[in-house]
Amino acid sequence: MSTRLALTIGSLVILMFFIGALILLEPEWVVAQLRKRSPEVVYSIDTRELLVALTIDDGPDLLETPKILESLNRHGAKATFFLITSRIPGNEELVQRMIDEGHELANHLLNDYPSIMLDSSEFERQLVESDEELMKFADVRWFRPGSGWYNETMLSTLHEYGYTCALGSVYPFDPQIGSSWFITRYVLWKIQPGSVIVLHDYGSRGARTAAALDAVLPELARRGYKVVTLSELVDSQDAGE
Repeated sequence: MSTRLALTIGSLVILMFFIGALILLEPEWVVAQLRKRSPEVVYSIDTRELLVALTIDDGPDLLETPKILESLNRHGAKATFFLITSRIPGNEELVQRMIDEGHELANHLLNDYPSIMLDSSEFERQLVESDEELMKFADVRWFRPGSGWYNETMLSTLHEYGYTCALGSVYPFDPQIGSSWFITRYVLWKIQPGSVIVLHDYGSRGARTAAALDAVLPELARRGYKVVTLSELVDSQDAGE
């Protein structure tokens, strides 16, 4: 074995160990620390009610989004769809179907790109443009940054336009791990009252989400959970205070 090959294998082993540790040990205290650092960002809510929010990023997709909607309908669940608005043209009927079937729209900007990499003026421009597109269908209150990273300038801009930043507490690494089996097991392992689940649409990710939901949703129902939109989850906390 050459030295270069040995180093490559060693690097891969270290990387896989790191990913495995991140997946298996992703502790709730990490979310707690993030919530403390930015209390205006929604990761989950504190509740004893068996309510969880389902959020789905990156749609719409003409082929895969209908499969997700069909699964949600079969199992009586609702979701918040964080849409990439450059994907809406040509899919307007699909977006309207989301509304008609009781789901919620939210803002995931124009493109599948790390939002934190945009300068402040470009971030604001894309936020406004995406908002205008989404407002053709419904009022929107939630924003999720591409790749999940944000800074204080972004939060200030969101506040100016009446948005709240929302991330999540149950993230099964579905863009990175191409397995609906893993998504299912991870979500069912990590779920607790007040959780916000993050899954993905578009292409093969959407196909995996649809398959996972057909396993996750009936099991959550069996455990007594109700799967709702992000607004329903957050408003349930406000109503209980």
